[in-house]
Amino acid sequence: MAKRGGDYFGLPYIVSLILAIIPVTSWILGVITRFSEGKIVAGILRIFLGCWIIWLIDLIMMIFSKHILRLLNI
Repeated sequence: MAKRGGDYFGLPYIVSLILAIIPVTSWILGVITRFSEGKIVAGILRIFLGCWIIWLIDLIMMIFSKHILRLLNI
């Protein structure tokens, strides 16, 4: 099994964490990540709801679990 990096495009964890700290970058990459996973509904929700609350939850989850929030798996 391949060693998984951070949640943004398989980048190393530290790079993904730095990108998650910046709110605009986190929002854009969160949307792109969800669309690239084929989760269209989750990507659309991130576009409209990906403001401060989702950013803060993503940041906390990235620090503790090394993954962004998976609100919907649709």
